Amino acid sequence: MALAVPHAGGDELLEMLAGLPTTGRGPVGLPALVVEPATAAESAAIDLAKRAALLPALVAAPVGRREPDAVVECIAAGSVVPEADPPLVPTVQAQLPISLTETAKIVAFRAPDVAYEHVALVVGAPSTIDAPLVRLHSECLTGDVFGSLRCDCGPQLQTALRRMAAEGAGVLLYLRQEGRGIGLTNKLRAYRLQETGLDTLDANTHLGFEQDERSFRTAAQMLRALGLRRVKLLTNNPEKVNSIGQHGIQVVERVPLSIAANRHNLRYLETKVQRAGHHGRPAVNGEDIG
Repeated sequence: MALAVPHAGGDELLEMLAGLPTTGRGPVGLPALVVEPATAAESAAIDLAKRAALLPALVAAPVGRREPDAVVECIAAGSVVPEADPPLVPTVQAQLPISLTETAKIVAFRAPDVAYEHVALVVGAPSTIDAPLVRLHSECLTGDVFGSLRCDCGPQLQTALRRMAAEGAGVLLYLRQEGRGIGLTNKLRAYRLQETGLDTLDANTHLGFEQDERSFRTAAQMLRALGLRRVKLLTNNPEKVNSIGQHGIQVVERVPLSIAANRHNLRYLETKVQRAGHHGRPAVNGEDIG
């Protein structure tokens, strides 16, 4: 799909979506934008922008009658279904005692077609348990490192590790999918759009992304490489259960992960439940708010 940007004021709107400084004014309301079906060429261009971690907004112009100087064939990723998973193998592992448990080790995984690693934090010996506790945790610099109150990622990470330490075994997969897969810069752009009144899902689509760009196929590959086929999945997100189930991992139990809301992330948590289909209800000070 594509957003139609009006000619009048279009440059100012694109600057706002890109998160560029707006001298002398705070966040303003966004005009209603029309979503239209994208052409094959537009879809391919958007796919290339996403692969390069750019803002997926491009200026398209029709080609004139003269012969083009070069012909570039672009195939959108969504139009091709790979016959098999790309290879993903552990590259290195090391002991990593942490504050919650000294029995942890870290394992890095890498595929040949990406320039970054996914990692697994392995607590104890989960492969000796029929169905160990597992958490699929998408990278969140703002929440995991800086303690952002706009999301629940940091508390979810620590709560998951605390439960694994208490059980004596478990696996936390730290997946490099910042901002539901749109990357750090675009996540911060989405934050700016949320300040205009959009929720987290609509902010992503206004930037040209899907509501959630993540894939959990990689997580299933990592679990298989660690010798796990049956797990108890620590999550409120049914898509995680469905996705790894479709890729050979049996989820014998979904274990809820409830984090108390605060005034900064309450709408974010409500959106996950009401629009993204997450289980549970946001709660403040441990009390359900409905």
